[in-house]
Amino acid sequence: MRAAPTILHLDMDAFFAAAEQASKPSLRGKPVIVGGLGPRGVVATASYEARRFGARSAMPMAQARRLCPNGAYLVPRFGFYRSISEQVMELLGRLSPLVEPLSLDEAFVDLEAGGVAWDAQSAREAGLRLRADIRAVTGLTGSVGLAGSKMLAKIASEEAKPDGMLLIEPGTERELLAPMPVRTLPGVGPATGEHLRRAGMTTVADLAEAGEDELVRLLGKAHGASLHRMALGLDDRPVVAERDTKSVSVEDTFDVDLHDRVRVMNEVARLADRCVQRLRASGHSGRTIVLKVRRYDFSTLTRSETLRGPTDDPTVVREAAHRLLDSVDTTGGVRLLGVGVSGLADFTQEDLFAQAAGEQGAVEEAAAEDEAGPAAPEQAEAVDPAERRWLAGHDVHHREFGPGWVQGSGVGRVTIRFETPTSAVPGRVRTFRVDDPDLEPSEPLPLVAAAEEPSAPAAAGTGDRGTGDAEGQASSSSSPASRPKSRSVPGSGSGAAMSRP
Repeated sequence: MRAAPTILHLDMDAFFAAAEQASKPSLRGKPVIVGGLGPRGVVATASYEARRFGARSAMPMAQARRLCPNGAYLVPRFGFYRSISEQVMELLGRLSPLVEPLSLDEAFVDLEAGGVAWDAQSAREAGLRLRADIRAVTGLTGSVGLAGSKMLAKIASEEAKPDGMLLIEPGTERELLAPMPVRTLPGVGPATGEHLRRAGMTTVADLAEAGEDELVRLLGKAHGASLHRMALGLDDRPVVAERDTKSVSVEDTFDVDLHDRVRVMNEVARLADRCVQRLRASGHSGRTIVLKVRRYDFSTLTRSETLRGPTDDPTVVREAAHRLLDSVDTTGGVRLLGVGVSGLADFTQEDLFAQAAGEQGAVEEAAAEDEAGPAAPEQAEAVDPAERRWLAGHDVHHREFGPGWVQGSGVGRVTIRFETPTSAVPGRVRTFRVDDPDLEPSEPLPLVAAAEEPSAPAAAGTGDRGTGDAEGQASSSSSPASRPKSRSVPGSGSGAAMSRP
């Protein structure tokens, strides 16, 4: 535990929904739900406007539609969110060399290691400056927690939401934690929380008073001892700049159960190729191939195979996944498939058989070219406009009307709202045939029109939720489009249903 609150935790306010509202003026201040739009889709992020109707992250999309029928339902634009995340992480990197990203929208920062904070006052100034810089560069808001430990900094940022900052002075931890519910502490999920409730423990103060021995008896040695330390506000984990990746995986949930074995094999091959793309992007290779199959009755089977050495060869991963699929009965139907690679390494040991097959294929191709003469240059394969999928919320450009986004599609028509992030008023809505030759998918426009330099240090107290003591606590400024945190999309579905702004 540190004697000064120099560990910062940043959590962007409902990252996905906030980015969508910032890029679409017509959705600002209105309920927005981002996630998979298929029958088995899951909510990734619900704006605070949608939360008032009961919509929540990780909720089945069908349930969210029942609770909030007039919300705007959008398909995630992960490339767009990632580009904004990179801007935010660059700002964090200017504060300290020790930045520990937890996801696209969340990270710990060791301010002391960067020399920008050494006491409560300098830490508060760094937090205020960071929030102002994020708003200037991205147009979005983030909540900041400052404390002497990672656990307390994260709790502080959660308490500061939305668009606020909370600093917990060292020495006030137990007083702050005492009235909070046990679910506030890391590692206490629904099952553990219910187990503790039945034992008469509903607040953090109850856990501290129960003592370590009682918690060990209830939860086991490791979990009980750890939970007791957290209840006392004790956490000595350091901020780690680089965390080792343990595995890389991808999975898809299907709107309709797959029964055709050939279709299942094709999906496994597609997932294997996507997994290898992620594996290579992370600079790793792996030895163990994992196949995940969730069947029609929700039973989940996992099969794995360990290779002779690490590989990032898509053919090797694809063939191993198919061998694993041979041991799984899929006759009743498959609702989810996943392919993963674990046992990661920073080098690749080529599979000799795959390499030999590749060399043989190259020889045969060269021989065929010698016989037939040089091949004509490949032409880019044209995409039939009628076959395009117009995903709700994604960007388009019309030759006459300019940039816009897909509001919805169906029955051979696509509805577009023509507006940009800098539009002063909501844009006009027009409907086109899905095969309109003047309509093309496009890249997202930046949220901030021109790159702005990071701001000077903000005035003390602006948007500061408090300092953890009795003095100087000011209420946070809450923006009209303040939103909850975002999560990954476990089953992003594939439909592009109508969105209602």
